[in-house]
Amino acid sequence: MEKTIQELLAGIRFPVYLAPMEGVTDRAFRLVCKGKGADVLISEFISSDALSREVDKSMKKMRFDERERPFGIQIFGHDEQSLVTAARMAEEAAPDFIDINWGCPVKKVVNKGAGSAILKDISKMERLTSAVVKAVHLPVTVKTRLGWDSSDKPIVEVAERMQDVGVQAIAIHGRTRAQMYGGEADWNLIGEAKANPRLHIPVIGNGDIDSAEKALRCKEQYGVDAVMIGRAAIGNPWIFEQVKGLLNGIEVPLPSYETRVEAVLQQLRLAEAEKGERRAVLEMRTQYAGYFRGLYNFKPVRLRLMGALTIEECEDILRSYSIN
Repeated sequence: MEKTIQELLAGIRFPVYLAPMEGVTDRAFRLVCKGKGADVLISEFISSDALSREVDKSMKKMRFDERERPFGIQIFGHDEQSLVTAARMAEEAAPDFIDINWGCPVKKVVNKGAGSAILKDISKMERLTSAVVKAVHLPVTVKTRLGWDSSDKPIVEVAERMQDVGVQAIAIHGRTRAQMYGGEADWNLIGEAKANPRLHIPVIGNGDIDSAEKALRCKEQYGVDAVMIGRAAIGNPWIFEQVKGLLNGIEVPLPSYETRVEAVLQQLRLAEAEKGERRAVLEMRTQYAGYFRGLYNFKPVRLRLMGALTIEECEDILRSYSIN
């Protein structure tokens, strides 16, 4: 019998998830974050329609390293048949759980009735989720938002209904679809969902966790069972170490320049093995600002990195910088 989510996380005092982010949380970045303390990793989101058609790019997104466990594969879609097919295909890849994305606010996803579009039809959300739960043996979790807009935030009811169809944990991003990624995340409603006496599955809080102090504050103030960190981890995988340290009363210092360089090179080489050198170098350009934020006069170095085409060039440029 497959392990439940609670069994998978047994022994972890306060799980810290790396949020799935399209175009960011590839296997290379996930492994770097895992090495820095991330407890649970999830794939980039994968279209159920694309999986059903066995599109190569989507099939590749299901690949993961054994070091990433506990690991989940996240799927999204709007059609019951394709979601069920995708869930079964994901199960064959042998992750630890399957996650359904009912929260993506991006227009091209929403226009197809997937992601956060489902929040306009909770009965359909319930029906499709139930079909996935029944189709697989692995635990199923859900990631969603508070609701569609400021006039419609049914998350307390949604969480309960997801539990009732067999979902084993729910991650709640504290924004509506209308907010996209703007404004502030509303953790009060996340706390309300967690405080619902009829809700017994773990609640994972997500939204604006940008420091270890905030992660612990959300744990203590809203009672969530875990937190999920997304944008704040881009170029800053040490945030996971900092959260874990603070849980134990230890303040983990900011990484040295040399430590940052080694993490960048590690990510580049992991990505090279999976995607080839050129693509690895090009995709890394979006993360330099995060990795080297706050360093004096680093902008000229970053501009040089943006023109580099090989990992050797990147390393030479990074080694040439003097922090003094």
